[in-house]
Amino acid sequence: MNKIPITVILSVKNEELNLPTCLEKLALFDQIIVVDSGSTDQTINIALEKGAEIVQFEWNGKFPKKRNWALKNANISNEWVLFLDADEFVTEAFVEEVAVKIKDETFNGFTVQFQNYFMNKKLKYGYGFKKSALFKKSKGAYEKIDEDLWSHLDMEVHEHPIIEGKVGVIKSKVIHKDFKNLDHYIAKHNAYSTWEAQRYLQLNQSENSQLSLNQKIKYGLLNTGFLPVFYFIGAYFIKFGFLDGREGFYLARFKSHYFFQIQTKVYSLKRQI
Repeated sequence: MNKIPITVILSVKNEELNLPTCLEKLALFDQIIVVDSGSTDQTINIALEKGAEIVQFEWNGKFPKKRNWALKNANISNEWVLFLDADEFVTEAFVEEVAVKIKDETFNGFTVQFQNYFMNKKLKYGYGFKKSALFKKSKGAYEKIDEDLWSHLDMEVHEHPIIEGKVGVIKSKVIHKDFKNLDHYIAKHNAYSTWEAQRYLQLNQSENSQLSLNQKIKYGLLNTGFLPVFYFIGAYFIKFGFLDGREGFYLARFKSHYFFQIQTKVYSLKRQI
């Protein structure tokens, strides 16, 4: 059977819990590259057993970070690249759809939509999650942010790809389900909120016309001080998150608290200036 001419790039570090499921579902893609950051668990052994190519990335604190570095340095054999995390699992419907849509020369990239799980429960409501994770390597790259002096994350997390030309949408969703525990979720978002606070202060000192619409709304609402409240009302009531039961409430509260963390850290950082 002919493989789909897409190179899947998986950015990982210590992902022995998520990686087996992720790799098993990528069998129909032509090339799988695991970009690792010095994992100390069984991540590398799992990747080797599944036949993936492995590239080690050691960040020097400067541009490029992990995904842009992989675009420039990994031996990518296809024009189309799909960026995934280890806790993102493709479905048969997604695989079938992308196999057809990448043949359409109208598009240089596609926005990928995700089906969220939280605390092992599939969520049907609340805010959706999407990102432009599938694009031609000659037509796109992740935005460059001047963060040499303050960033502590070696991978693009909130940076979005800048893609030349038309970007379509893949209707079939990818499953976003982390098998790690709640402590990991909280620790991860604590690190992300620190990055977001630093990024917010940087934007106040410069202009960036390449912000996505969601980024403009998010950073704009941070100015008001009401973003945590607005997010909770939107996710839990307007987007019917309450219909997802206790998990829907917990997620809305955790995410609203995430934005509260950003606001608090911004205030703290401003006092240090």
